[in-house]
Amino acid sequence: MIDEKWTIKRIIWFSLGMISLGMAYIGVVTPGIPFSIFLVFAAYCFAKSSKKWHDWIYNHKYFGPFLTNWVNYRVFPFYAKISMIIVMSSTLIITWFILHNLTMILWSGGFMLGVAIWAWRYPSTKEEHARRLENGEKVGWFS
Repeated sequence: MIDEKWTIKRIIWFSLGMISLGMAYIGVVTPGIPFSIFLVFAAYCFAKSSKKWHDWIYNHKYFGPFLTNWVNYRVFPFYAKISMIIVMSSTLIITWFILHNLTMILWSGGFMLGVAIWAWRYPSTKEEHARRLENGEKVGWFS
């Protein structure tokens, strides 16, 4: 259990967790900002700083199941994958119509493609995770 004494290190981790949690909330409603990476980082920061907030984020109505499935099974839900592709595509289209900067579109699109490939490598359900383990397949990139 974490010592409840507030040290500089805990304050920094807690602050990073709150900023990351805020970015996750913004990412849920704002195209172009991912929520999942900020949510996972917030959980990590709270694990290092505040048991209360760590428990809260894992028991959150919407964020809790996503985090629990990610930590335990490396599951990236299908709806999140589809949403990610729609948001990335619309961001590239809007950026093109506003800026007409092909170099920026290619670089941004390349990074987005890399993230999309990374996400699609993970199972979408717990059942798919179990099937992959049963067949001796990799769950994600490395395991």
